[in-house]
Amino acid sequence: MTDRREYESPLASRYASREMNENWSPQRKFSTWRRLWLNLARAEQELGLAISDRQLAEMEAHLDNINFAVAEAKERELRHDVMAHIHAFGEQCPTARPIIHLGATSCYVGDNADLIQMRDGLCLLRGKLVEVLKRLRGFADRYKALPTLGFTHFQAAQLTTVGKRACLWLNDLLMDFREVQRWVEGMPFRGAKGTTGSQASFLELFDGDHGKVEALDARVTQLAGFRAALPVCGQTYSRKVDYQVLSVLSGLGQSAAKMCTDLRLLAHLKEVEEPFGSKQVGSSAMAYKRNPMRCERVCSLARYLISLPANPAQTHASQWFERTLDDSANRRLVLPEAFLTADIVLSTLADISGGLVVWPKVIERHLREELPFMATEAILMACVKAGADRQDVHEAIRRHSMEASRRVKEEGTPNGLLDLLRGDTTFAPVHGQLDQLMDPARFVGRCPQQVDAFLAADVDPLLARWGGNAARVDAVTV
Repeated sequence: MTDRREYESPLASRYASREMNENWSPQRKFSTWRRLWLNLARAEQELGLAISDRQLAEMEAHLDNINFAVAEAKERELRHDVMAHIHAFGEQCPTARPIIHLGATSCYVGDNADLIQMRDGLCLLRGKLVEVLKRLRGFADRYKALPTLGFTHFQAAQLTTVGKRACLWLNDLLMDFREVQRWVEGMPFRGAKGTTGSQASFLELFDGDHGKVEALDARVTQLAGFRAALPVCGQTYSRKVDYQVLSVLSGLGQSAAKMCTDLRLLAHLKEVEEPFGSKQVGSSAMAYKRNPMRCERVCSLARYLISLPANPAQTHASQWFERTLDDSANRRLVLPEAFLTADIVLSTLADISGGLVVWPKVIERHLREELPFMATEAILMACVKAGADRQDVHEAIRRHSMEASRRVKEEGTPNGLLDLLRGDTTFAPVHGQLDQLMDPARFVGRCPQQVDAFLAADVDPLLARWGGNAARVDAVTV
């Protein structure tokens, strides 16, 4: 039972998924260390070092049954987590104990494990991102032709469609997907580089054979399921990698916050709303409230996620020469928290996207209130085609528009521009066309066609490839 007197991170206990929590768990971290030690020993054996099959089998038998109590006791004694786990692993593998961590530095397991966890975390996020894209794709297609007011500066502007607006969100998320996928495919491995990146210890093990040292680096990289190792590094891999990966997660937060901010504004207009449960409570005092709490949660968590790349940026900038240790405590916090935050942001975004509620009658009412102003150019063109003087018509439209706007603002009356135009003989030639000229479908341009083209060319091919297996790890994990 959880001790309620101890702090728990809400990211782990309240928000993020079991899979993402597990990816950053101590069990995953230290079992990965053991797999990395096994891979190193296996590669060293293949390249001629005196390591027996029995030693490898003994290590393989204890990859996951980690003796945490022993490791924790050793760390209190040694004040060094890697050495503590070497001793703990060695107690379970007495035959293999002499060759565990042979030639390696702490960053062989620490840094390489971080890179594995980041790559696999990105795969989990990729799966959630595909689910968001899938649900938004259906929404965009369903409402691709439903006219709605566009907004610039949150002021009514030319019409768009509900589905076209959703494509703006989709396009941002597609850009994020491409960045996630680029890093899944291109995440570098630190490999076997030794204490300062010089590989001197491995060169000593292999009696000065540079070819075998290069082969060792390539083999442990292959065994970990990576395409390539960094060509050079110090004791650590460049912390710029952390910054770049967290910038990708920040991009996810930016896209999610933008979409959910739009939805919060639309909820205020009562045009589009996030899902609302039949027994959901919006307010403890105001029982009628339908607060957009899921979108607000996304915006809240995304704000935190967007801020996180500043940490690895400062960490990278402050590293001295081949390494300092002032990166360690910071990275223990920022790497897992960034992934856990991105995880819940995307999970919530998928939930929202799958249950969006559209209120067409409210959208129609708002269109009626603003459309007469937006139709004035079409009315002007129709009058000119009927033989009227453009400048005279323009002045009449300007005068009636100002009067209609004044009445809306001062008297609270509906938009009466059409009635004013019907009462003016200047517009007599088009009085019979006014209702037809007010059809909202005339003012959405190519929005429906743009949605069709965008979904067919950009979204559907991605979903066809990734729809069923986006969360899997592309490479063979250690």
